[in-house]
Amino acid sequence: MTNHESDGRDGRDVRRRKFLAAAGAVGVAGIAGCTGTGDDEGEDGGDGTDGDAVGQIGSGREGRDAPGGTSMDEMPALEGELTVYSGRGEFLVGELVSYIDDLYDDLDLTVRYNNSTDHVNAIINEGEGSPADVFYSVNAGSLGALADEGRTQALPSDVTEKVREEFRTEQWVGTSGRARTVPYNTEEFSEEDLPDDIMAYPEEFEGDLGWAPSYGSAQAFITAMRLLEGEDATRDWLEAMVERGAVTYPDEFRTCQEIADGTIDAAFTNHYYIQRVLDGNPNASIATAFTEGDAGAVFNVAGAAVVDTASDADLASNFVRHLLSSEAQDYFARSTFEYPLIPEVEPIGDLPTIDELNVPDIDLTELSNLEPTVDLMREAGVDI
Repeated sequence: MTNHESDGRDGRDVRRRKFLAAAGAVGVAGIAGCTGTGDDEGEDGGDGTDGDAVGQIGSGREGRDAPGGTSMDEMPALEGELTVYSGRGEFLVGELVSYIDDLYDDLDLTVRYNNSTDHVNAIINEGEGSPADVFYSVNAGSLGALADEGRTQALPSDVTEKVREEFRTEQWVGTSGRARTVPYNTEEFSEEDLPDDIMAYPEEFEGDLGWAPSYGSAQAFITAMRLLEGEDATRDWLEAMVERGAVTYPDEFRTCQEIADGTIDAAFTNHYYIQRVLDGNPNASIATAFTEGDAGAVFNVAGAAVVDTASDADLASNFVRHLLSSEAQDYFARSTFEYPLIPEVEPIGDLPTIDELNVPDIDLTELSNLEPTVDLMREAGVDI
């Protein structure tokens, strides 16, 4: 256990201020997601253990105000033994988890890192003997899968109600999010030139389009289209993308780099890849556009649940509560470029707040069902 500067609330507040300062300077090697379940942990896929460090200066960081919301020093202290199964990579959330661990002398925290799907399978196979107290997932699909197996328990309402109802259930709560967006080259187009309907792009957009159809996040996006628009309309959209010669890239970060370089004019990606490009070059010719209430505006979340076999449900719930603290939410904004899910903390960059997004009405847990989507993409001639 890391030695603390002091044991009382004053000491916790000192460490909080130091953490907020560190969150603005630490490098992180990738962005949230989970390979094979609808999102990708880092641009190279896998569990996010590889990748180049991303700097933290620029792209909206300078002059950022202190975050709002509830700070950790106002939350119940964490005491006792706690085991977290984390589907989020250590390189993404390890510093945050370590900070929470170091904040409390009487907390004995164990974190097991793996991908979210493997954690779900492990908890199910371990049965009543599972040591997991908290499941921290990279996406809503895995949280829903565990809940459907009856392996979660209800969270306190004062925890879940911190976020919008679209991003929570009684059994799990979102902790950070990523929005589907349309990145575009600002030297060639303005936001007014872009359709606000995702279905219009293959036939109406006048520039060169790119995408990363083999990427899990892109396949989750197409899954949302299939659920919202139906298979026939989605097949027509996919075929139109193929016919117009949309350029294919291996991942969405590369796609955004190509937009900034002027190779293509627009694409469909998660929002934080645009912010990564801008973080490396604040003057890059790339900006973010949004569609309205359709598959192009899907917002997926990382989140957490308390496992039904948790030895101390209150402790587990309070750990989840800490992931919604002002410090944690600011960390997600500054260090992983994600959307904070509490409205008092703003995202990094020139982005609308979480409450200003026009997201579609869709069950996020269904976005991990990629097999029918992949079949449809192949039928339409998409090279994946």
